[in-house]
Amino acid sequence: MFATIYLPDFYLQAALRHQPELRTKPVALIDDQEKKAVIIQLNAAAEQTGVRSGMTPSQGLARCLQLVVKVRARSQENLLQGILLRFAGALAPYMEETGPGISTVQFTDARNVGTKVTRMIEQLADFEITAQAGIAPIPDASFLAAHLANPILQIENVSEFLDALPIETLAIG
Repeated sequence: MFATIYLPDFYLQAALRHQPELRTKPVALIDDQEKKAVIIQLNAAAEQTGVRSGMTPSQGLARCLQLVVKVRARSQENLLQGILLRFAGALAPYMEETGPGISTVQFTDARNVGTKVTRMIEQLADFEITAQAGIAPIPDASFLAAHLANPILQIENVSEFLDALPIETLAIG
């Protein structure tokens, strides 16, 4: 059995982790190391004002004058990734860093996997880290389930799960 732990809007979570006062304000994140600065992630408050990923900061500000434009905080991303890996590694010995804000864990003992993962998601929430998890017999299905979870989605029959997904879902990641 596999569990994928996913931190949605990972870069934005890292940038806002120590600024809780910004969580309710419209916030957009840019990568200052790119040739052309564009919004790479944004919160729901910014999205509701018409701001979208791929816009320049000036386009975002034209749609929402209250938009707070933040720059990626790579040191905070590294810390947040480390926290995720420590928690995931505590679940089972077979764990990998699947990507930024994503870790996949393989359980050799499938008993109580859902309970263990639920407890870990709750513990991350205690640290004000939003996480989702997908649990499935194969890692790819757990990855897709994690992106669709609220906050946990356990899949028993992979074929039924995949058959019900719209094709656009496969563009995740």
